[in-house]
Amino acid sequence: MAPPAPSHRTSSPSQPSGKSEVSDLKSQLRQLAGSRAPGVEDSKRELFKKVISYMTIGIDVSSLFGEMVMCSATSDIVLKKMCYLYVGNYAKVNPDLALLTINFLQRDCKDDDPMIRGLALRSLCSLRVANLVEYLVGPLGSGLKDSNSYVRMVAVTGVLKLYRISASTCTDADFPATLKHLMLNDRDTQVVANCLSALQEILTSEASSLEEASREREALLSKPVVYYLLNRIKEFNEWAQCLILELVSKYVPSDSNEIFDIMNLLEDRLQHANGAVVLATTKVFLHLTLSMTDVHQQVYERIKAPLLTLVSSGSPEQSYAVLSHLHLLVMRAPFVFSADYKYFYCQYNEPSYVKKLKLEMLTAVANESNTYEIVTELCEYVANVDIPIARESIRAVGKIALQQYDVNAIVDRLLQFLEMEKDYVTAEALVLVKDLLRKYPQWSHDCIAVVGSISSKNIQEPKAKAALIWMLGEYSQDMQDAPYILESLVENWDDEPSAEVRLHLLTAVMKCFFKRPPETQKALGAALAVGLADFHQDVHDRALFYYRLLQYNVSVAERVVNPPKQAVSVFADTQSSEVKDRIFDEFNSLSVIYQKPSYMFTDKEHRGPFEFSDELGNLSIGVESADTVVPAQQVEANDKDLLLSTSVEEETRVVSNNGSAYSAPSYGGSIGSLVPQAPLESALSNPSIPGPAPQSSSPFDDLFGLGLPTASASPITPAAPSPPPLQLKSKAVLDPGTFQQKWRQLPISISQEISVSPQGVAALTSPQVLLRHMQNHSIHSIASGGQAPNFKIFFFAQKQEEPSNFLVECIINTASAKAQVKVKADDQSSSQAFSSLFQSALANFGMP
Repeated sequence: MAPPAPSHRTSSPSQPSGKSEVSDLKSQLRQLAGSRAPGVEDSKRELFKKVISYMTIGIDVSSLFGEMVMCSATSDIVLKKMCYLYVGNYAKVNPDLALLTINFLQRDCKDDDPMIRGLALRSLCSLRVANLVEYLVGPLGSGLKDSNSYVRMVAVTGVLKLYRISASTCTDADFPATLKHLMLNDRDTQVVANCLSALQEILTSEASSLEEASREREALLSKPVVYYLLNRIKEFNEWAQCLILELVSKYVPSDSNEIFDIMNLLEDRLQHANGAVVLATTKVFLHLTLSMTDVHQQVYERIKAPLLTLVSSGSPEQSYAVLSHLHLLVMRAPFVFSADYKYFYCQYNEPSYVKKLKLEMLTAVANESNTYEIVTELCEYVANVDIPIARESIRAVGKIALQQYDVNAIVDRLLQFLEMEKDYVTAEALVLVKDLLRKYPQWSHDCIAVVGSISSKNIQEPKAKAALIWMLGEYSQDMQDAPYILESLVENWDDEPSAEVRLHLLTAVMKCFFKRPPETQKALGAALAVGLADFHQDVHDRALFYYRLLQYNVSVAERVVNPPKQAVSVFADTQSSEVKDRIFDEFNSLSVIYQKPSYMFTDKEHRGPFEFSDELGNLSIGVESADTVVPAQQVEANDKDLLLSTSVEEETRVVSNNGSAYSAPSYGGSIGSLVPQAPLESALSNPSIPGPAPQSSSPFDDLFGLGLPTASASPITPAAPSPPPLQLKSKAVLDPGTFQQKWRQLPISISQEISVSPQGVAALTSPQVLLRHMQNHSIHSIASGGQAPNFKIFFFAQKQEEPSNFLVECIINTASAKAQVKVKADDQSSSQAFSSLFQSALANFGMP
């Protein structure tokens, strides 16, 4: 069998066949540059296509610049376009080559063909080379006066490009005044729209520095300009109509007659097929009538039908955009849309993000007349294969129940959810039943009868397990097995990963103890013991608080932990009314889609007080000497995690019993004041430290089997002698890498809030002032940053007699005059002494 014949593949025009391909193109272009032979235009086209193809895939063909410019001397508009594309691409990266194009572009700006004039002017303005701006003024001036509307439209856009390159050149040539004249007198609507867009951007930028520009900007919102544009609005395309409507929404009419005139002019825009035009018109109507309550409500009725029509037509993305705006309106006036709730029913083929928004709207429009139908529909969604939507449906049923007076049928539905054999349904229903019982305690017997049959072993989600434990504690007198279920949960304490569940379990056991003491005493003792040994600070603190409260007075503890409950009437809204009003002011913008006002994206203070990741220059790091603060170096990328945030892991790290055990030095203050000061306090605040048995003043100490001896067990141990005062090294040195490593490895020894004196607040104009003061106390800075009112500084110090380090994170808020301080130390036993030194140094800051 003969071998197959070799295939002859031709090289693709987008892939050069060899290194000499560009050289071949250069020679071919040079040959065709001055040729007038028949068919030369077609040959040029093929060569130009190859050049553009190579340029597109990243091959450097800048060496062909001269030949391409020479070949551009043609009347073929296709060749002109390709040449302009080539020139615009390489002019940005090589300004020297751009100078070669000025002559032929200026020549083309005077061509007889208006299309070539416009393309040449656009390419000339797109060069964006600062030292060539003087060559733009003449062609732009001629273009603005050109007889062809396309050239004028391109020239208006070119003025804006010139302003971005050189604002002074643009204003010196008086182009803004020319644009305003064109806007009010040009016959072509696209030219008018371009003039309006360019003027708004130019005058907005200039208004902050020039009073004249500010007056010109206000002149755009004058009655003659607004009425002129409104009378011609039907001639504009959709984009231009939205631009005009955005301008009109900022206009302040002089009286109600003007408001009605504008609304009459724009009435038919609500029937437009384009959703953007409808939303822009809606914004005008809503903003014009804000001060007219009756008319404002009528506007809601008028805009409802066009918006609902847009929701049911078009793509899911468009439906979501319109639904987001409808959602905002529904939240402001739910009664207006209560009769149209069926528009918000979910369709099977809709995306999840649309369904979720519709569920929120169904919740908002529910009232006495439509609750049954809405809840019935929502219950159908619970069986949805889309689990997030099923969860949202259950939450929606719960929200409706919390805002209605007649909840008989709703409670029955929720209890049916508890009996469904789906873990996520049971979990969500448990959370809602807990909230229902807080508002409607009279339903406790019906709910507890069902909840009591649910095994805690089948509930895995933390919020649901916490809700079940809350009900076990709150209604333990009605649930026969409540103490024993809680006891089994305490026995499996170490297997519970959620701190939220462990906190609820502590409280539930306490409540159960006061209602059924004999059955719960053992469980409470075990819960307090494991709670005191818990690695999570909040759990440890609560267990210690409960223990000391019981030790102080059982009756007081019962009044604190299990007081008479009153029904909750109103649940907190997650979004403030001020934020909602700001979003409404920014109607027809991305703020409505994200449900956040624009300042939360643009203002630095709303991106977090210490978010320095985008501007590392604001955070400095350096090693200091004893005399002067060395100019800080910039934080390197690998230091960001250390200096920009404290991870959650270090807050909840389990500390071993090797001399760096957990301690809570701040308990001796507010919490410790509830208990007679006794040696028992030290054992409770640090239960893992071995030592002599503490002395107790009350037989209550051993009530729960914690192994604490009574008063007769042993004599009082004499107090140990006080340690020598801590001495710090004045010339301590620590490099940033070591600081970072230690900060990640060491546990937090002390976390506390310190008050800053008024003199200190007044003196803290910048971090450097505080750094010099703390350095005088042998406490040095490794990094600092922030701006008023928030400052964040990392300090370090070293013991005088041994190489032991103290690391400090200090966050100061001058508005509240508070400092959040976290201390980490190589030697945990001296953390409290160092903390006292640090507090003393900070307290003296600003003092004479």
